[in-house]
Amino acid sequence: MPVQVVQQDGLRLDKWLAQQVPQVSRQRWQEWIEAGGVRVNGERVKPACKLHTGDRVEYTLPPDRPPAIDLRPEPIPIEIVYEDDHLLVVNKPRGLTVHPAPGHPHGTLVNALLAYAPRLSQGSAPFRPGIVHRLDKDTTGLLIVARTDQAHARLAADLQRHAIERRYLALVWGEPGWEQRTVELPIGRHPVDRKRMAAFAKRPVSSTGATVKVRPARTHFLVRRRWRGFALLEATLDTGRTHQVRVHASAIGHPVVGDPLYGGRRPLPPRLYPPKVHARLQAVLDALPAQLLHAYALAFRHPATGEPIRLTAPLPDDFTQLLDLLGQVQSLLNG
Repeated sequence: MPVQVVQQDGLRLDKWLAQQVPQVSRQRWQEWIEAGGVRVNGERVKPACKLHTGDRVEYTLPPDRPPAIDLRPEPIPIEIVYEDDHLLVVNKPRGLTVHPAPGHPHGTLVNALLAYAPRLSQGSAPFRPGIVHRLDKDTTGLLIVARTDQAHARLAADLQRHAIERRYLALVWGEPGWEQRTVELPIGRHPVDRKRMAAFAKRPVSSTGATVKVRPARTHFLVRRRWRGFALLEATLDTGRTHQVRVHASAIGHPVVGDPLYGGRRPLPPRLYPPKVHARLQAVLDALPAQLLHAYALAFRHPATGEPIRLTAPLPDDFTQLLDLLGQVQSLLNG
């Protein structure tokens, strides 16, 4: 990507790009920024990002047409937990990307929603109709979808002011020495591995010498159950950063079991269990497709009526089966 160094403070990214490359409209730059075609100091950002002197802007020119985003309805099965004329709540399965993006133009939750409920809010971008918040592709659980622009605006505002309660269950490695813990570490893109996020105790610097952009993040952890070498944590979010639960759990030494990015794929410690039990557990762990992280509870006020809504979703089968196995092993060892 071409790189330009910003020479003045305060301009919005989309406006700055339109000044640098006037043959491309500001609206087109906004679409291209949302699609990931522009980075500031190595980070994906929003069109409204304010630039500062010395920032490094990397970009490619947007194609004549918008990125290939397939918004056709697709008959993908989805589980609807709640619905009315204003919103839907979906129990997202593992492996389903939330919305189309370059490199993943179809087969997403948005495509499934368009087949189920063609009338959705416009969303924050043309390829995100209805999407109020997101879950990682391999994280399961509850997700709010807006059917009207009015509902979307109210829900997005509630999310911004932390008025929507989101709780997760995560099976993690290790046995915490605490019952409750709040982790307040800012999160930003990993300075070396761009596919990962990272938690930082101090302002980080990338491999190019640029300061890495970080955003405040706070997660409250509660131990729900313990087994030898494992714990089931409930995580409540005050913020909604990319990979937040996974990054914070790893940062405190308890990565989510099965997580391929943050240390959750590992062998059982030797002599933790008798040999036959050890082998059986390790085989189950090795077969996990991804992290055991589930958005199991939502609580919010209805955007039109103000009535409180509380919803839960059961754990997926592979998560439940491993918990059952750990319980059986624990009973056997205690018996």
